[in-house]
Amino acid sequence: MRMIRLVVHAQSRQPVLVLGEVEGDRCLPVFLRPQQAEVIAVGPRAQAEDQGQAQDVLVPVVGALGARVVGAEITALVDGVYSADLVLRDAEAAEVRVSVRPSDALAVAVREGLAIGVADEILDEVGQPTDDLFPDGADAPPQKQLKDFREFLEDVTPDDFR
Repeated sequence: MRMIRLVVHAQSRQPVLVLGEVEGDRCLPVFLRPQQAEVIAVGPRAQAEDQGQAQDVLVPVVGALGARVVGAEITALVDGVYSADLVLRDAEAAEVRVSVRPSDALAVAVREGLAIGVADEILDEVGQPTDDLFPDGADAPPQKQLKDFREFLEDVTPDDFR
């Protein structure tokens, strides 16, 4: 998945991160906690010394313990609430998963430029055709994308993605 856009839901004022398939035509709106939305809005770290966000401490700590963070995955959707894992590799290249809040996993992944995965079952259940949210395409100018997405969000609630 890739980050398409970060917007604010007009009615609830909640931040929403829109993830899109790298190879495919579905996207997934994920409602975030405001603090993590702020981290995502800052974007990827420019360099290793750029550690101005709380999530930035995680990667060096994991590295000091002999592992590395390789991605984030949204793993489940139960009663309209996502679950997520941070995916790590230890010194022997074995995969280690740590269950975290989805907004934290996404903030770390975006900040570090890591892979973001979403379980196929979730995309099958609540994924939206990207063209429905962005009629002019996900690569249209940002102002046009925001206009299209705001029109979509006018009538949508988190309950619509159960």
